[in-house]
Amino acid sequence: MKIAILGTRGIPNNYGGFEQNAENLSVHWVKKGHEVVVYNTDEHPYKQKEWNGVKIKHIFARESKLGIWGTCIYDFLCLKDAISEDFDIILNMGYVPSALFFSLKKRTKAKFVTNMDGLEWKRAKWNNFLKKFIKFCERRAIILSDALISDNLGIRDYYMMVYDKNSYYIPYGATLFNDPDEKILEKFSLKKFSYYMLVARLEPENNIETILDGYVMSRASEPFIVVGRTNTKFGRYLTKKYMNNHKIEFVGAIYDYSVLSTLRWYSKLYFHGHSVGGTNPSLLEAMASNAFIAAHENPFNRYVLGNDAFYFKTTKDVASIIRRYNDDFREVFIHNNRRKIKEIYNWEKVSEDYLRVFQHVCEGGK
Repeated sequence: MKIAILGTRGIPNNYGGFEQNAENLSVHWVKKGHEVVVYNTDEHPYKQKEWNGVKIKHIFARESKLGIWGTCIYDFLCLKDAISEDFDIILNMGYVPSALFFSLKKRTKAKFVTNMDGLEWKRAKWNNFLKKFIKFCERRAIILSDALISDNLGIRDYYMMVYDKNSYYIPYGATLFNDPDEKILEKFSLKKFSYYMLVARLEPENNIETILDGYVMSRASEPFIVVGRTNTKFGRYLTKKYMNNHKIEFVGAIYDYSVLSTLRWYSKLYFHGHSVGGTNPSLLEAMASNAFIAAHENPFNRYVLGNDAFYFKTTKDVASIIRRYNDDFREVFIHNNRRKIKEIYNWEKVSEDYLRVFQHVCEGGK
């Protein structure tokens, strides 16, 4: 098959979950003999036209200057280019604002498959107008796509309940990590199992403030490491709020998998606060890195972790988890979560599941 991947900022990944997904899936499909093209923004630092056998097209966006308008232009130009090529599958990672232009599918034989992501309209940073716009795009993607992908059973349940629309459940993948390097801890002035951490985009719906307020309330003596870009409105708010607490350290984004996995491996507790849906890649990476996890209580995290984590909703919950900490469940939680990565959330299985959907859709299936 000839497959296009749209809707990401590009590969190799230096941004987030969709990019990580595109990176892993595209390489796997190329190894299987398929032709794959990934669309990158013009501001992506990788400027070559090929990466590990995957073809790359750089498309105008200028998001740094144009913001959401740059995203609109980028999504339109990507789709316009893709329909002019002889693709069998156009895989759309997300639907905002690209679904505005899905009517272009009339001009191509390619099948539109859309990964619907989480419940984007629930994000706290959007005003009421934008939330309505996102819901409009959501409905349009559901109507115009040839097939939908839900990366979490909770998301699949949502589309069935709200739209009476079936979707294929295919989660993200992760790679089991087995080689922690204690020397990495020295660079961060950390000691094994004597610090807390989280990895996330610094946005309100990721409950970072709830987690950090709970940490402060617990009066824990160990430091708390926050991994994520701080150059957002909420990121700047958080760094200012906790600037006088010297035990909370914002270390910025880390994309070196070995460094990040080692930090997760040796953390005393790893906090995962994501709440707007989907199977979050950073959670899977934490599971694959022997992290002892405390997660925000919601159906999406429950579907992934089951009983193999602690759960919190409030600041008091976080404080209580830290104060009552013990290692009794560490070994069994970690063992069970690693087994899930091996059996459910591995890239080989995920990639093959996508190909089966593509084949089914190309043969006329829904």
